[in-house]
Order: sequence, then C-alpha cells, then structure tokens
Amino acid sequence: MKILLDTNIVIHREAATVINEDIGVLFRWLDNLGHIKCIHPVTADELGKHEDSNVRKSIKAKLANYNILKTTAPLSDDVKRISDEIDKNQNDLNDTLIINELYNGRVDALITEDKKLLFKAAALGIAERVYTIDAFLEKTAAENPELADYKVLSVQKGLFGNLDLTDEFFCSLKDDYPGFEIWFNRKADEAVYICRHEARPIALLYLKVESRDEDYTDIEPAFSRKRRLKIGTFKVTSNGFRLGERFLKIIFDNALLLNVEELYITTFNKRIEQTRLITLLETYGFKIHGRKRGPVGDELVYVRSFARVANRSLPRLTFPFISMAGRIFIVPIYPEYHTELFPDSILKTESPADFTDNEPHRNAMSKVYISRSVERNLASGDVIVFYRTGGHYKSVVTTIGVSKASLTT
Repeated sequence: MKILLDTNIVIHREAATVINEDIGVLFRWLDNLGHIKCIHPVTADELGKHEDSNVRKSIKAKLANYNILKTTAPLSDDVKRISDEIDKNQNDLNDTLIINELYNGRVDALITEDKKLLFKAAALGIAERVYTIDAFLEKTAAENPELADYKVLSVQKGLFGNLDLTDEFFCSLKDDYPGFEIWFNRKADEAVYICRHEARPIALLYLKVESRDEDYTDIEPAFSRKRRLKIGTFKVTSNGFRLGERFLKIIFDNALLLNVEELYITTFNKRIEQTRLITLLETYGFKIHGRKRGPVGDELVYVRSFARVANRSLPRLTFPFISMAGRIFIVPIYPEYHTELFPDSILKTESPADFTDNEPHRNAMSKVYISRSVERNLASGDVIVFYRTGGHYKSVVTTIGVSKASLTT
C-alpha cells in the first residue's frame, strides 16, 4: 500500500526530541508490512523552510527515506468545495492538497494527527482511509496478531536465530532447498514452532501470513486473491509422538487467530517424511492444487479452504468448524485425566510444567474416550461437550469435540 504521511507525522519521526513514543512502532509496522511511505511535495517544502539552518540540513538528508510524490492530482470539485468553505490560511490549503491525493485514489491511506484533515476526510466520505497513529496501530495489531503461544506440551514458540543450523535435523532441508541456509539466517528474528527430544529438534513449523496482493506467479494454476496462511516449513521426524497432528492443531489455531481465507503448503514428495506429511494433510482436508516452479524441480501445492463450513460426515475435513445441526452430548471427565487428554484446556490452577513431556494422547487431535454411558448411538457430527468434574463450584466445561462415528475428533 502507498501510505501518505502528513507533515506532522514526519515531524514526529524526525524531531530531535520524542513527541509521540508510538512513532517508532508506527514506522516499524510500515516497514515490516512493506508499505510505501509517501509524502506530498508541499510537506517537503514546509520542512525545508524551518527557521534553523541545521535542522533544515538534517531534514533534507532524511527526506531520502520517503517517496516524494512525483506528480499530484488536479483538485477535484468536491475537495475544492470543502476547501472554499473552511480553509483560512496556507496551512489549511496545504492540507487540502494532501487530502486531495487520497480522494483521487493516488494513495491508499493517510496518517495524520491533524483534526482539520480528519474533519475534511469525514466530509468527503473517506474517513475510513484516514488514520491517527493510534488508530493505524490498532488496526494493524488486529490484522496482524502474533502467532499463538503454547505453554503446555513440548512444542514451544521460539526464534530461528536460536536454532543450531548444523544439527542433523536440517540436512534434508538443505539438500532439498538450495540457499536454505541464507533463507534461514534472514529469518533469524522471526517466530518458529520447535519441538525437541533430549535437547535436539525433532519437529519444526514456520507459518507466514500472506496478503491478497502476494505474488504467486510461480504457482500453476494461478491463485485467486485471498488472505492466506502459508505453511512455510513443516518437518516432523518419525518418532511415534503424533507431532504431525499437534502441529496441524497449531496451524488451525493460527488460521483462526489471523483470520485467513485459505491455507497452503508447497512440498516435494520424494522422502518418506514428505509422503507421510501429504497423507496427514489430505486427512484434514488439504487437496492438490498444482505445482510451484523451483530451481531444483517443481513442488506440489496443497491447499485447504478455511471457509466457515462444517462437514458432519467427515468432520476432519473442516476442522475446527463445528455444525450445530446434530445432537449435543455432555460427557464428564475426572480431573486426573482431563488435562492429560486435553492439554490445550489446561486450567489456570494447574502447572504447565507438568504437561511438557511428549505423549501421543496429548498431541493427537483424534481422541478415543472410553465411557460406561448407556448412550451408544452417537452419529458422525454429533457434538461432545466435555466438562471437568470437581464438585460444587469446581466443575467446568472446557472442551468441545465432534463425534466421528465411534470416535470423537
């Protein structure tokens, strides 16, 4: 996006003393999201007229960090009408020239702390594209939440830079992807999910949110415009811990948190671990889409829609969405078994440190629950509501499952 910055925003950024402490956060988000920071020529002129020559010289050098608009839009009739009604001086007229660029669609958004500019935007019907610093940060935080964290299980969120790239675990990734080490080091400060066994990595998952404007020219057939969650790196060694299912649960958790429309992954199919991964993905609704061209051969592209629909016959295909069309059953579970079976539903009164060991029943998304209930005719798609027993004022509903014939997913 092309973001036009009002003069006061640039002054906040380049001032010798900090006027607004959030200005650094604002510019970090603009850079991280790849937005183009633009300023109007009138802003450059205003900054160049500062009474202090040293300040003028400093600001002139810093203007190279911004894209000064090379052309400006003719003043539209609607903008001119607003200007004639309320503009009183040259500063007001300069603000009108700035809002005119947004009104004519030459930039995508405007960030300002000027109340008159906010008023003009409302009068022109474009207030939804004009932000104060706080409003832009609030919008950005809502659209780009951090990846979900996990306090239980052995899967933890960390940083690429803290991993040992020389470990044998990374050998197959280096072999399959030339330049993997360069890519890995560029991701040093980015989040990754890692699982260790006896201090060594045995599973790794990297996720990336992609906007509707992402470049997919190397994928055939072409992707449509959607907000996607890319499963960038997903490797699980064969270990019997059902970590593949645990990582899929993490993927679905983040897809919900990040409000995406589709999930996808690109992978080869030449190693047994990759074949097992593809089988697992297909079990949970991923379908072959096409191929991605690469320097050492084409990768397979698997996608899964994340539309809010539920398949009652095969609930895995649309997990985690649940249909309320079926029957609902309430099932009690004793405290000593509850968090062992449902670690994501840990209570605040329990210690996460007690549930960090790898156990297949903790990692699995498909659970088998043996009950003495007289009710034996559950159908696929029926909803199971688990509540943790504990007596008066201590029992609590914690988990919702979906019956898969005689099994509950």
